[in-house]
Amino acid sequence: MSEKPYTVIHEDDRIIVVNKSNNLLVHHSYYARNIREESLVQQLKTARDIFPVHRLDRKTSGIMVFAKDQLSARDLQGQFEAHSVQKTYIAIVRGYTDEEGLIDSPVKNEDSGQYSEALTSYKTIERVELNVPVSPYDSARYSLIQFSPSTGRMHQLRKHANKIAHPIIGDPKYGNRHHNHMFEDRFGHAMLYLHARKISFMLNGSKYMFQAAFPEFWEKNLPNLGFKTDIELL
Repeated sequence: MSEKPYTVIHEDDRIIVVNKSNNLLVHHSYYARNIREESLVQQLKTARDIFPVHRLDRKTSGIMVFAKDQLSARDLQGQFEAHSVQKTYIAIVRGYTDEEGLIDSPVKNEDSGQYSEALTSYKTIERVELNVPVSPYDSARYSLIQFSPSTGRMHQLRKHANKIAHPIIGDPKYGNRHHNHMFEDRFGHAMLYLHARKISFMLNGSKYMFQAAFPEFWEKNLPNLGFKTDIELL
């Protein structure tokens, strides 16, 4: 049975927060002009009026926040633009990452060709080694890491992971094809292992904090890889 495209985490008179599945388009745009599927915004709007206040890649799962009125939308969009919203992502990457690090590397806008400042900090939660050969090595090493981006550029985390030579598993554009093929052969899918786990922000004087459960394939494959499933954020 296929996983639901989204689940509602929270809804009130100002916002709706959902946990988006992988391979679900948030909304149609120039960058997604060749994708014909029904977007998350279209599905949600069948029951309510909503305003997207931030982005999440189609291939990335996890928390998405929508405003239900223009005033709340402007407030939240301003916070995202000011980089005051706290966001935490979890990813599985190739190789053993350092205990923690800071990636300060500009990200190129694919449309304009211009580079914008981009900053991502990360911490390593756990590392594993599998007795599975992946070219050019006789075994495969992976790290479960926590990303905390200060900026929100398109594909920032995927590009930054590639920048430090620890690409995210399942990334068809910036990833490592040998490791992606191993995961596809071993687990029967080609999903991106990047999940928007947690978000916190202020709205009308109140602090909001939400956490999104992992998709089913994460819950199934974390123990298969040797990672713990009760992940605590660092």
